[in-house]
Amino acid sequence: MDITVTTLKGLEEVLAKELLAIGANDIQIHRRAVACSGDMETLYKINFHARTAVRVLVPIAAFNVKNADELYEKVKKLNWEKYLNEEKTFSIDTVIYSENFGHSRFATYRVKDAIVDRFSERTGKRPSIRLEHPDLYINVHISTTTCTISLDSSGDSLHKRGYRASQTDAPLNEVLAAGMLLLAGWDGQCDFVDPMCGSGTLLTEAAMIALNIPPGLYRNSFAFEKWENFDKELFDRIYNDESGEREFNFHIYGSDNSPKAVRSTEANIKSAGLSQYITVKQCNLQQLEKPAEKGLIVTNPPYGERLQSDELYALYEAIGERLKHHFQGFTAWVISSERSLLSRIGLKPSKRISLLNSSLECEFWEFELFSGKRKAFKGNFKN
Repeated sequence: MDITVTTLKGLEEVLAKELLAIGANDIQIHRRAVACSGDMETLYKINFHARTAVRVLVPIAAFNVKNADELYEKVKKLNWEKYLNEEKTFSIDTVIYSENFGHSRFATYRVKDAIVDRFSERTGKRPSIRLEHPDLYINVHISTTTCTISLDSSGDSLHKRGYRASQTDAPLNEVLAAGMLLLAGWDGQCDFVDPMCGSGTLLTEAAMIALNIPPGLYRNSFAFEKWENFDKELFDRIYNDESGEREFNFHIYGSDNSPKAVRSTEANIKSAGLSQYITVKQCNLQQLEKPAEKGLIVTNPPYGERLQSDELYALYEAIGERLKHHFQGFTAWVISSERSLLSRIGLKPSKRISLLNSSLECEFWEFELFSGKRKAFKGNFKN
């Protein structure tokens, strides 16, 4: 079957590599999505294993539409009896990039009307809309005049891993955190540090990658488990397969100057069962020392409206000072929505990657930390 896997801006190539490793075929990169093909086992594995996947969609129809009335008529003609009956519930998620449709909510209503009217006219009964935990999740995507109707096999967004027991203000999206780590080359072959850990998303995702724990392990359910053709035996085999898990012989360190953030991090790490691999402490940036000669730092410091400008400038200058003078031999990655803040770090970035954190356009900069001249450092440790 054809499969479309959505992701966040900037993570398309990372997701494509994940899908290739999972065994998907015919991989094609699109804007915030990767298309591929595979069987039911592929579909289950993508939901369970792909760290940078947001939703896994199975397209069932594609057609041209110019207005809402045409959308209604074409959706009504689809064989919905194959996926629904009068006793089941469904929900509709609509995404529109078209001037022909003023609001996604109106398009959603027309799709809903088309489905229930088809059943009502044939049987006198109709399936019901249910916003939470329906039997069938339907995705409608309209780009200009092309409409694609898909079944959503994931249900809740896959960034909702299921391990989060507590959170701070503006927690980092789990899919973005995993994508940042994979972009940074994290594979668990050195120590890892996040000096501004917030609620610990980067720490938790780093441990899961190091141990190769599937991101879907903690979830209560996936939407495909309610499909008529759900193969429970196959999914149980995928769920219980521990052959890919590996040892992690290094350690992960997190810190934050907020006691609330440290408590939140500890609760999430405990919920994920990863306390033995991660050490968290309350301290400010100036107290931070490197735990080993080499390692990786990935961090998401405050930006946007969380601090005043003067405080932010001072914070990023302090980040640069600490990295330069106390973390030689490490590679550091820092994300921020403001290039002017990243520039205050005072180090020359070796890579710059554009990412989207919620609605904020961000840059993710890599800094190779070395003592002496850059020329002498070239060729040494890289992650």
